[in-house]
Amino acid sequence: MSAADAQAHAPAPHAARALLAIDGLVKVYPGGQRALDAVDLVVSQPQVVAVIGSSGAGKSTLIRCINRLVEPSAGAVRLNGVDIVALGRRDLRRMRRRIGMIFQEFNLVERLTVMENVLSGRLGSIGFVAALMRRYPPRDVASAFELLDRVGLAGYQDTRADALSGGQRQRVGIARALMQQPELLLIDEPTASLDPKTARQIMRLIRSLAQEQRCPALVNIHDVTLAQDYADRVVGLKAGRVVFDAPAQALTPQALTAIYGEEDWNRTIRPVEDEALEAS
Repeated sequence: MSAADAQAHAPAPHAARALLAIDGLVKVYPGGQRALDAVDLVVSQPQVVAVIGSSGAGKSTLIRCINRLVEPSAGAVRLNGVDIVALGRRDLRRMRRRIGMIFQEFNLVERLTVMENVLSGRLGSIGFVAALMRRYPPRDVASAFELLDRVGLAGYQDTRADALSGGQRQRVGIARALMQQPELLLIDEPTASLDPKTARQIMRLIRSLAQEQRCPALVNIHDVTLAQDYADRVVGLKAGRVVFDAPAQALTPQALTAIYGEEDWNRTIRPVEDEALEAS
């Protein structure tokens, strides 16, 4: 292996002031299946990190272990220095307010309006009675209108969620997550059920918003080309282990072979020189 390949496959070095630091994360399901096997990962700047790998490689498990929708078996997950794995139930609820989650299935309340779904991102931050009565502070309502405009849904605030297209529903999910004013975005297969044009629009939006909000985003995604085009960094999982961690431009056929296995990958990714020609 060349020095360049070794650098591309090496885990990112730990940073003294990491936004997110995952150390030795293990998940073993009942029956003995080891979905995550000593995963180490550090995100030290606001960036979009695409997590790729074959089905069953541990991508969704990794995303869901971070906010403990799936309970880790061992290891630590620190967000701005706080170990999420060690938190009790009450502190975990508070921590989840700081983590925005965007789901593949959208997870909207179909009978509610777009505005009601977006404002639900503030439910954990207002009082119980206000949440029960859906009484939101004017500043939250104003923020919701701003986000709807930003995600391209201005004028849809009174539309029921079940009247939206898949791409529009995903945009509502993004706006709802950002209403939490998160310190971290976790995004699980955001383009799996979308057509190619809409998928690119959604990934472009995620990238832009992550930059604007100065918020790191971990995106579990199957589409390698979208990962290369819109992520700053790519992490490859194989059998629950990190086998690749490097800038998106470092994806090569050899790297994809290490992640997925032998195949002709030359048509799957765009060479760096192609990107340079597009930019010129």
